[in-house]
Amino acid sequence: MWLSDTQKIGVGLTAFGVFFMLMGVMMFFDGGLLAIGNILFLAGLTLVQGTQRTMYFFAKKQKIRGTICFFGGILLVFFKWPKIGVLLELFGFINLFGDFFPVILGFLRRLPVIGNILSAPGISQFLPAPRDS
Repeated sequence: MWLSDTQKIGVGLTAFGVFFMLMGVMMFFDGGLLAIGNILFLAGLTLVQGTQRTMYFFAKKQKIRGTICFFGGILLVFFKWPKIGVLLELFGFINLFGDFFPVILGFLRRLPVIGNILSAPGISQFLPAPRDS
């Protein structure tokens, strides 16, 4: 499956959004960096999936709690409450994207260096056992 040019730009925006959010947390919850990261993340996600699919994803009835927490956290960051906003965003993010974590973990286990790290005795006991596919 090849990505269109719009989706490639979306992946870049999403990556920059995550980078800015991490930098905002590392800079002691700098509101400006967190706000830029949130905007870039949402713009990138929309470009990767498309507007209609993104709206459908956030509007699912079973994910409404995560959606409210995620966007409420973004609003708190915009209104200069970055620490509480990031915590609320994190809770919403886990509720929204928690179903993807096993898929991501399975992908990471197949990578050369990271797979070896995840298989180390101290780390592997905290992760779910890999499924045979």
